[in-house]
Amino acid sequence: MEASEQILKQISKSAKPLKGGEIAELTGIDKKIVDKTLKKLMAEGKLYSPVRCFYDIKK
Repeated sequence: MEASEQILKQISKSAKPLKGGEIAELTGIDKKIVDKTLKKLMAEGKLYSPVRCFYDIKK
């Protein structure tokens, strides 16, 4: 499973927006890769940031 798929799956399971560090911890993916993937997913419009440094699925 790709990093982006794992990240989206983990965020969708969460009841609240998550920080990059929390996502890295929950998925076991290196934080640098998580940050890079989050940036890509934000650009694609799949995620949004309700509060600075927190990420959630765009509905």
